[in-house]
Amino acid sequence: MIGPSSTIGIIGGGQLGRMLAIAAAQLGYKCHIFDPGGHPPAADVAAYLTSAPFDDLAALDKFRDAVDVATYEFENLPVEPLARLGEKLRPGARSLAIAQDRATEKEFIERCGARVAPWRAVASLDDVHAATAELGTPIVLKTRRYGYDGKGQAWIGAEGDAETAWAAIGEEPAVAETGVDFVAEFSVILARWADGRHVFWDSPQNEHRDGILRRSTVPCTDVAAAQIADAREAALAIAEALGHVGVLTVEYFASPGGPLVNEIAPRVHNSGHWTIEGAVTSQFEQHIRAICDLPPGVTGLMRGRAIMDNLIGAEVERWPELVAERGAHVHLYGKDEARPGRKMGHVTRIRR
Repeated sequence: MIGPSSTIGIIGGGQLGRMLAIAAAQLGYKCHIFDPGGHPPAADVAAYLTSAPFDDLAALDKFRDAVDVATYEFENLPVEPLARLGEKLRPGARSLAIAQDRATEKEFIERCGARVAPWRAVASLDDVHAATAELGTPIVLKTRRYGYDGKGQAWIGAEGDAETAWAAIGEEPAVAETGVDFVAEFSVILARWADGRHVFWDSPQNEHRDGILRRSTVPCTDVAAAQIADAREAALAIAEALGHVGVLTVEYFASPGGPLVNEIAPRVHNSGHWTIEGAVTSQFEQHIRAICDLPPGVTGLMRGRAIMDNLIGAEVERWPELVAERGAHVHLYGKDEARPGRKMGHVTRIRR
């Protein structure tokens, strides 16, 4: 067990790192942020900051020696350098390596016994044409790496769209995935300890627009709720196969044939932000508890239902009216520029 007054290292200084650092401080920990940015949002609420590239081996060695345990807030990180952190890194580098390559991720998910939409790996325009012929249309191309919030994706609605879609993703190695006729989207969010203990939160139902999560609502509607038990079983199998320690999020499509995994995130997740006010123990506190081997916190819904809305781009300018709204819990991320498509904050409302 890693006790209070210890230092937790967080790789990445964005909003997830910021909320992890806040949760850690409430439990008496100090946080040390490692990020290439000059002063990332998480640095505002952390005790220490190392500004260095993620592959700076000398800086990583100093960082490793300065912290008692380390974690990461996003998955687009170089795996080999972070492996230098050894057993201090929780979750381990394996979770990171599998989640950051979509083809590797899908193969792994299927080996765990979970289901994904029919897909093929593609590395050329000829591969795209072959996938279109085999899978039919519509299909979506997703780059194998560095895609998030709808980036690195292009749809093929008919065979004639293949060349345009391939160009749109930069002609990079990708997966071609059958379009899913889903009735809802939801997440399974769990935390797992090194000894196998685990807990789940109520699953949020998610609404996306332009590839970006806009709203999460807890509990799910009946259609999605009927598939949660099977989805939890598959998510836990994934976590155990990874030997994952900390929070793991599995995003699902509720399809007529049962839950289909969309993707996994080996970390705290946007669809779990509602847990800060809506659950007895937030995903951020629970992640700290898991990586420090503290006892699990209770995850139940505090009351009624929770609705979390993201503030995207210029929507953050609504903050004066939001902070004036009774019962609205406003979280601003401290980012300096409200670019289109950028997550600037969120607001959660708890209803009876």
